Amino acid sequence: MAQRGGPVRPARRRFDSVQLAARAAWTLGGNDNGTMITAAPRLYPHMWSWDTAFISIGLAHLNVDRAVRELETLFAAQWRDGMLPHIVFSEDGGYFPGPQRWGAAELNADAPDSPRTSGICQPPVHAIALRRIVDIGGGSPAVDRLLTDGWPKLYRWHEWLVRHRDPHGTGLLAITHGWESGMDNSPRWDLPYAAVIPGPDLPPYERLDRRVAAAAERPSDAEYDRYLWLVEQMRKVRYDADQVVRTSSFLVGDVFVTALFALASEVLATLGEQSGQPSWRIRQLRGWARRSRVAVASAYDPATGLARDYDLRAGTWLSTATLAGFAPLLCGGLPAADENRMLATILGPDWAGHPDLFAAIPPSVSPNDPAFRAREYWRGPVWPVIAWLFGWAFEHHGWTAEAARLRTECLRLVEDGTFGEYYHPLTGEPLGSQQQSWTATVALDWLHPA
Repeated sequence: MAQRGGPVRPARRRFDSVQLAARAAWTLGGNDNGTMITAAPRLYPHMWSWDTAFISIGLAHLNVDRAVRELETLFAAQWRDGMLPHIVFSEDGGYFPGPQRWGAAELNADAPDSPRTSGICQPPVHAIALRRIVDIGGGSPAVDRLLTDGWPKLYRWHEWLVRHRDPHGTGLLAITHGWESGMDNSPRWDLPYAAVIPGPDLPPYERLDRRVAAAAERPSDAEYDRYLWLVEQMRKVRYDADQVVRTSSFLVGDVFVTALFALASEVLATLGEQSGQPSWRIRQLRGWARRSRVAVASAYDPATGLARDYDLRAGTWLSTATLAGFAPLLCGGLPAADENRMLATILGPDWAGHPDLFAAIPPSVSPNDPAFRAREYWRGPVWPVIAWLFGWAFEHHGWTAEAARLRTECLRLVEDGTFGEYYHPLTGEPLGSQQQSWTATVALDWLHPA
């Protein structure tokens, strides 16, 4: 049927909960190359940092030992300075930019020689995954090992972010590339990217993503030129973390990453208390969380009711209205009245409650926004994994009814079993890569919420 003259909703196959869980398990098994669960079978044949955090959660429902090994594989690629890289490359090709284009190990002694990695990071959601694995498989020797060995690695990862990505010491963490946000071509980055001018010495390249996904669903060539120019700038300073912050054309205080850091730091502190970690490190984590919560709250704009990013190069707030503007709902810190207003907004008619949506899930951009693009990556589609994050945070904050509603709607979205990377918000059509591991894994967690 058509929605108000909009796109036609195609017929969809519907699997019951048992069938859906079986298909999710089959997807994860099919994406397992023996050493890692790759993000997707064709478009993403490697390990992505924040994908892996979510993937390990779903794996814990199937085989907790395998879930532990997945996080351990990621931790084994941690740089010596503490950074968790955004890609850990498998032996397979089929992805650009690959390890040769990054050249991380050749340029920086902190990067591991094996496995090969990229030279940037992704959102710090790993402590949330560890929390969920402990809740699912607590008491298992493998989980005990992960907690003992993995906790210090995550502490060093959080310490790296504080040391190298808080340039003003305010708690607002900066990203040096849109890829570090996980929301690659979000309209959040349009203004900062406009100031990135690729040089004439940008090496030529061939995009491989268009072989799998339609061009209309992917970033443009002009966007890709900017993405790769930023990589070239990082290569020129040999991925020195402080030099990258000083010299990159792109430097933005990311309110969403900061909120995730605040939430994850609190979670990691609690796990540290439960596992007998040093008290001074636990106090430090809580202090970092507190400071970043204040930074997120300070980014709140009463005029729009949303939080903003801050362009550190231009010295200006970025007020683009996207799903990231609801970052304070992840970590807390707002006065009760503002928090209640924000919660009502994300569930209201501009976002999850929009009457034309296939499922009542907040899309990446509001359908009422002139910039809304229903099929284009982070410019309108619904991302199940982001919905999972908000649902987990709602449950964490005691908003159980809101969390339950989001879970129900998300399961309705993914019940066709295609496990799309993202979905058309008005029709429910799967977009981007299909059989995406992190979509399958959050479906498993929704099906086993206890």
